[in-house]
Amino acid sequence: MNTSKSKTKTRPAEIVREYGPFDGVERIHGVTHDGQRVWAATGAKLIAFDPASGDTTCALDIASDAGTAFDGTYLYQIAERRIDKIDPASGQVLASIPAPGDGYDSGLAWAEGSLWVGQYRDRKIHQVDPATGAVIRSIASNRFVTGVSWVDGELWHGTWEGDESDIRRIDPHSGAVLERLEMPEGVGVSGLESDGAGLFYAGGGGSGKVRAVRRPQ
Repeated sequence: MNTSKSKTKTRPAEIVREYGPFDGVERIHGVTHDGQRVWAATGAKLIAFDPASGDTTCALDIASDAGTAFDGTYLYQIAERRIDKIDPASGQVLASIPAPGDGYDSGLAWAEGSLWVGQYRDRKIHQVDPATGAVIRSIASNRFVTGVSWVDGELWHGTWEGDESDIRRIDPHSGAVLERLEMPEGVGVSGLESDGAGLFYAGGGGSGKVRAVRRPQ
C-alpha cells in the first residue's frame, strides 16, 4: 500500500463558472487576481476581466506566454526567458529579471515577498528573489507543474499531463501531495490563482477559457 497516496484527499473539482473564450484570444497562460479583477496572459496581451460580469475591462500589449502574479501593487509576467514587473495602470515594464527555467517556466505566484515560479517538465517550484532572480529554494513535485498559487499559507499548483489535470495542495517543505481536485477529463489547468476567498481561477490553455473552481475550506 502506498501510504503517501492514502493520506491525500482526492475529490472532483467543482467548477462553478466559465469565462470566455474572449475576443481574439486563442490560449490562456498565466492567471492572477488583483483583489477585484482577474488577469489572464494570452500570449501577446494581458487582459483583465470582471469576475462578476465576465466583461473584459482592460488589455495591455504585453508579451505574456506563461505565469502571471500580482504583489498588491504590480503585476509580474513571465515572457520567454525573463520575468517583467509591470505597472497595471499604464502597462509599462518597470524592471526585468531572468526567469529560472531559461524559457521553460510555467506558473507564477507572489507570496512572502518572493516570486514562486513553476517549472513544467522539471516538476519543480522555485522561490525566487524578485529583485535579482536568484533562486532561494526549490520544491519538488511528482507531476508537471503549471500554475502556482499561495493562499492562507497553503501552496497549491496545477498539473497537466496528457488529458489528465488537477489542482493540488502540497507540503511546501517536502512536496508531499496533501489534497487533489481532479478536473474533468480533457479539461486542463494552465494558470492558477486564488481570489483569497473561496475560489481558484484556472486558465484553460487552448480552450481560451478561465474557470472558477471552488476552493475547499
